[in-house]
Amino acid sequence: MGLYTAVGTVLLLLAITAPTALAFGFGGASAARSRIAPLRWFGKTYIAIVRGIPDIAFFLFFVIALDQAIEYVRHQVKCPEWTEAIWQGNDFVVCTAAKMPLGNAPQWLHETYGFFLAVLTFAIVFGAFAANVLFGAMQAVPKPQIETAAAYGLSQRQTFWRIIVPQMWVYALPGLSNLWMVLIKATPLLFLLGVEDIVYWARELGGAKTPKFTDYPHGDWRMWYFLALLVFYLAFTRVSEIVLDRIMARLSFGQATAAGEAQRRATQ
Repeated sequence: MGLYTAVGTVLLLLAITAPTALAFGFGGASAARSRIAPLRWFGKTYIAIVRGIPDIAFFLFFVIALDQAIEYVRHQVKCPEWTEAIWQGNDFVVCTAAKMPLGNAPQWLHETYGFFLAVLTFAIVFGAFAANVLFGAMQAVPKPQIETAAAYGLSQRQTFWRIIVPQMWVYALPGLSNLWMVLIKATPLLFLLGVEDIVYWARELGGAKTPKFTDYPHGDWRMWYFLALLVFYLAFTRVSEIVLDRIMARLSFGQATAAGEAQRRATQ
């Protein structure tokens, strides 16, 4: 049952992270093309920094840093009478009331907190890649259409939402499709963040000697469990390819792009 629950955990991660990362990406891309200099610098810095750091290093650093930042703020609010240093050598020590979650909280709350920290980390990392893709897609919208919108009296805001945003998706979808595939393949990073995902359970169920199954001895079955994981991910990515191809065909219909031109010729 733990393995089956872990499959649901992975699917839930993808269901939450994909739209959240897309929202981060849209915000980052919009900021990067803003005419307000500080906002533009923020958007470009976000894209550059996150894309330039290895995923594993960012995952391991950000989760710890965010967790400590939350506990530090709670410590300042809940324990103003605290006189000891928070940093004691290599230890980060806050009062009991500032712990997140609390030490006496039920196990499911600890697991849920860790899961949503992981979701936020995934969203920030893949949001930066999505921002880079969407920024390029916004720039790819034909300039004459933007100039025509201005000639008809549309404001910059109206041009952005009525001309650029509706048309950018056909240019962004190939890059977003690749990003979705990378996100699927990155879900085993949950294992590094302490979440009991399918990689964790494949190791636990397949190992010949694990603390969870001392009463059920068996040989080393890890190869078969990890082979099942390979099949699972291959099937998942194949289904994703089919769905994304259909979405791409729908978005390309009637568009002045290579895919749209191929559709027009196919109907002649």
